[in-house]
Amino acid sequence: MATVSLPSLRPRTHHPFSLRHSSSSFVTTKPQPRPTKFPPIRMSLEAGIGVMGTKLGMMTYFEPNGVVVPVTVVGFREGNIVTQVKTEATDGYNAVQLGYRRVRDRKLTKPEMGHLKKSGVIPLRHLQEFRLLEVGGFEPNQRLAVEEVFKEGDLVDVSGTTIGKGFQGGIKRHHFRRGPMTHGSHSHREPGSIGAGTTPGRVFPGKKMPGRMGGTKRKIRKLRIVKIDPELRIVMIKGAVPGKPGNLLRIAPAKIVGKNIPKN
Repeated sequence: MATVSLPSLRPRTHHPFSLRHSSSSFVTTKPQPRPTKFPPIRMSLEAGIGVMGTKLGMMTYFEPNGVVVPVTVVGFREGNIVTQVKTEATDGYNAVQLGYRRVRDRKLTKPEMGHLKKSGVIPLRHLQEFRLLEVGGFEPNQRLAVEEVFKEGDLVDVSGTTIGKGFQGGIKRHHFRRGPMTHGSHSHREPGSIGAGTTPGRVFPGKKMPGRMGGTKRKIRKLRIVKIDPELRIVMIKGAVPGKPGNLLRIAPAKIVGKNIPKN
């Protein structure tokens, strides 16, 4: 009688939560718990401490050599006070939290008031963080003057909220060209075709179409400080910045990779 050799069977790989049978009893294998630690903070480093201000408007400034420069005037109300200093030991990253624009107590919630009273700071409307490499020279309730942080000729990055223009069409929102206005044309300001009908049979995401315009955060980089007036508590910055008069602005030193911030 012929003998038939059976192929060798490899052992099955067990699921992490499966029951593995042994000669004595069933043994349950579970994954090991992960160690708890601070999650990585995904924030960009600032080139230095900055300040918050209020946009007052635009004007024309004549430099001493006669050059005409369009500038934005930024004023500073009471504020720019250090409300909290964060370190890697306590929060997982180094940052300085500033407060700006004093308000009445009833304008803030009880958690906000408790956060400010913990540092002995007056009631402030706006709180923002500046993530830095080192926070050794800062302490709570420390006031930052604009003339101490910046000087004339410095380059700064200005962030703010753009003017909201509501729902707009493609011509105003994306600078499309209009259609002919004569010879029986019925397509004047319409967007026209937005894609094929059969293939792919849908509109791709990100298509430039009518929609909400403005009201978003924008940053204008490397603007030059033209004039600092400590008596009037204003700063003149060359060029235009986001927002309308009265909006909040965030002014920080301009980032230059390899010079004031690391390449990585």
